[in-house]
Amino acid sequence: MPLVPHRFLFRMLYPCLYVRQMPLPEKGLLLDLPPESRLDNFAAIDNVKNFADVRLGWNELGLGLQVEVRGKQQLAVGNPDRPRGSDGVTLWLDTRDARANHRASRYCQQFHFLATGAGPEHDEPAFVQTKINRALEDAPFAPQNSVPFLVHPRKSGYLLEAFLPAAVLNGYDPDEHPRLGFFYSVRDDELGEQLLSLTAEFPFWEDPSLWSVLELKKM
Repeated sequence: MPLVPHRFLFRMLYPCLYVRQMPLPEKGLLLDLPPESRLDNFAAIDNVKNFADVRLGWNELGLGLQVEVRGKQQLAVGNPDRPRGSDGVTLWLDTRDARANHRASRYCQQFHFLATGAGPEHDEPAFVQTKINRALEDAPFAPQNSVPFLVHPRKSGYLLEAFLPAAVLNGYDPDEHPRLGFFYSVRDDELGEQLLSLTAEFPFWEDPSLWSVLELKKM
């Protein structure tokens, strides 16, 4: 593998499609994001195979995240005290897209969606927000139970869906700031780690200048 991943040679701008009905009113289902909402991380350029389908959508109420993990043979593992060592998704967002800065501002947030680890039996999904390392200023924390979040078991994996309300996204203003900095990591103890770009050798977890751009588009 080259020292610098081929994907790093391109600074990607990803369109994030407008989804009017989100979250859904039906019980047991939060989202129904279309195939056009899929984020292509161009892993094939670096001869990397994906194991997760990642989709994002937006509306005035907030952002929707849908991730399907495939190819598992073992149960997911999780611990809310160690979110980055658990099976699930971490999403980094910067509502001001200030990618010239190497240190996070109060508009940068780090959200963890764990497939398991919560509840009396530690077998329920868990939502965790943590501070970003070396941040110049910490973003506000989302109130407990303010983020609708579900995980649906599948035969060879799971479907994870979450809705981040505008109230928990510090600085979220689609009209004035339609471009967001963002990055994701899908981690699985069995399958490895799938990243939006780069590799684990780059400090994407604390450096917003390494993130990509998400453009909120209203068709």
